[in-house]
Amino acid sequence: MVQIKSRSPVEIADILRAHGAAYRAAHPVSPAQGRVMTNLSQCRTAALGGHVDTCGRCGFIRISYNSCRDRHCPKCQAADREAWIDTRLERILPVEYFHVVFTLPEQLQSLVLQNQRLLYDLLFKAAAETLLQLGRDPKRLGGQLGFTAVLHTWGQKLLFHPHLHCVVTGGGLSLDGTRWVAAREGYLLPVKVLSRLFRGKFLSGLRDAFGDGKLKFQGSTTNLAEAYHFGKWLRSLYRRDWVVYAKPPFGGPEQVYRYLGRYTHRVAISNSRLVSFNDAGVRFRYKDYADEDRIKEMVLSPDEFIRRFLLHVLPKGFVRIRHYGLLASRNVPTKLARAREILGGGTADEASPRSARNWLERLLAWVGEDFTRCPQCHGPLQRQSFERHQRPKSASRGTARLVARWDTS
Repeated sequence: MVQIKSRSPVEIADILRAHGAAYRAAHPVSPAQGRVMTNLSQCRTAALGGHVDTCGRCGFIRISYNSCRDRHCPKCQAADREAWIDTRLERILPVEYFHVVFTLPEQLQSLVLQNQRLLYDLLFKAAAETLLQLGRDPKRLGGQLGFTAVLHTWGQKLLFHPHLHCVVTGGGLSLDGTRWVAAREGYLLPVKVLSRLFRGKFLSGLRDAFGDGKLKFQGSTTNLAEAYHFGKWLRSLYRRDWVVYAKPPFGGPEQVYRYLGRYTHRVAISNSRLVSFNDAGVRFRYKDYADEDRIKEMVLSPDEFIRRFLLHVLPKGFVRIRHYGLLASRNVPTKLARAREILGGGTADEASPRSARNWLERLLAWVGEDFTRCPQCHGPLQRQSFERHQRPKSASRGTARLVARWDTS
């Protein structure tokens, strides 16, 4: 029996293989976007090589292809997500956690797209300073919060929509480090105050970037390069209400990072949301939040679908998951450990060594299947690797034909 790993009926990789070359010929593509298109097109195909697992007892054969490991690939996030969750669960505190979202207004989107690294960094900085400042304020909480922030740049329809998801401790370590200051049950900080302080910090940073000549202006934003127009535009942003909202607290500490794990390694659209595609268009599902969260479908031309998908390619090396306050790396062995001690949660040394698990152990815990054993007779599997673009050596001629057909489907 030959088993080849199953795949979704429609994948982003299929769309890129079918229409990617034509899109590149007709539209400008940045080096980062080009790498993502290539990586996703080759992911889990013979182009990247792979391995063959064989069972000497019953003759079972399983062919698997290597992953591209690109962080924008919807097929390559599961293992990294589980490893990340393992590490985060070791740093959990036995307190309430809140989900706070910071969103940039639509009027900023064009400028952010042209200055992604600079303004994504500013988004993180403004949101983090807002939470830390209000947390330290003795009139609000009077303690140092701990939180993780994750950048998302998309909405359900793949349009550009930059925002931060923050998971925040429901309280903080007192400024003298002697006690835990708990937030009021079910309530963290006033949303209006969060919104206005965040707006002020972001726009102050934007003004400084303009004064330092760090901003680029192209297309619809060209006129903003003049100080008069930039100042007028900036004042209009000060007059707008910015969207910051806090969701209800989580049911329990462990649910926090399992929930956040759905955000940390999510890409702009998953393969499971794709319905079909052909030369006329790509059909996919989306959640319409304005219509009682109903699931609907929409169709985009292949070019428009690819354009929207590429809007969310991050600058090379950009860190989209960041930790602050008690969860900042430098504070984990000191302030976080002190908070855990005060709360009776043990020390870091007493935490379960989940992060030491290897990928096979994580896979076993995640899917409940031991991939080192034959699924038919449970005997040991022998693994043989093959290089890029090579035919699996241990596969029969009939198996090779199956592989070729699977690759090009």
